[in-house]
Amino acid sequence: MAGRQTRESRRTEMRQITNETSRFITFSKRKSSIYKKSSELVTLCGAEVGFVAVSPAGKPFSFAHPSIDTVADRFLNRNPPPNNRSRALVESYHQVQSTNELNQQHDELYNQIKAEKAQGKVLKQLTEGKDDFEWWAAPMEELNQEELYQMKGRMEDLRRSLLRSINQQTRGEASASFQGRNSEK
Repeated sequence: MAGRQTRESRRTEMRQITNETSRFITFSKRKSSIYKKSSELVTLCGAEVGFVAVSPAGKPFSFAHPSIDTVADRFLNRNPPPNNRSRALVESYHQVQSTNELNQQHDELYNQIKAEKAQGKVLKQLTEGKDDFEWWAAPMEELNQEELYQMKGRMEDLRRSLLRSINQQTRGEASASFQGRNSEK
């Protein structure tokens, strides 16, 4: 059985990019990938990361977690590393606190959604009614745009129906009076 043959990795020659525009573009792309990798290190490993870069235009960019001062102090040995056990306890406490806050926000949003659904049912009953009785009496300022368009359509239907009834009755009265005149002669 023949083994799988792979290409040997080629060594890429590192040299400065001569085209200034290409250099700026490459810097921007590489900077964002370094930000992403630094963020991943912090998230996945809990590492303290500090990163400072100066663009070809002379503009500084930095990323640090938890702060640039903390990372610089650790790097320069100004502060000894904290006790990992106490740090882990503090971090877990902060995670529990943020989880509790998120749960509270979730509960509030869930209750708001339930209230909105209940109000929607009431509005739907007011606008449609079980037998379409007095749908025109719905509080218009509480309706959304779609419900207002539905209300408009219903009003137009009602107007057409009224005009049809009026026309039928006036035609009926006119023909009755016409028949009455013909019978008198």
